[in-house]
Amino acid sequence: MVYVTRKEHFNAAHRLYNPNWTEEKNQEVFGPCANINWHGHNFELIVTVKGNPDPDTGFVIDLKLLGDIIKREIIEKVDHKNINLDVDFMQGKMASCEIFVIEIWKILAPQVEEASKTAKLHCLKLVETQKNFVEYFGGQ
Repeated sequence: MVYVTRKEHFNAAHRLYNPNWTEEKNQEVFGPCANINWHGHNFELIVTVKGNPDPDTGFVIDLKLLGDIIKREIIEKVDHKNINLDVDFMQGKMASCEIFVIEIWKILAPQVEEASKTAKLHCLKLVETQKNFVEYFGGQ
């Protein structure tokens, strides 16, 4: 089994806010991340795919093709957008990195399997700040 990784960048804004709570409780739980005027990040999305190399190409997956999939399916939808308001797959969901990375997985996993006979999505790492990131392995 070989693991290959592609990294992409995007900028986006979001707000952590539970509409079932008061403003006070939102501020208490989420602090400045509940700012009514949003806040933004320079995100990194790190996508790791696993599989056995194809005997004809030597690739687990063509990394250019993987990059094209990530850009088309995710980056073009989230870059310079408000995750809460502008991103269709995040509508009605908490815009935390944990929920965000799960929703990204749901989009990318079938695309990766369609693009390669043997590759599967292994891990997504979503870096929000130099100190904060989440990793998701598809509920494994």
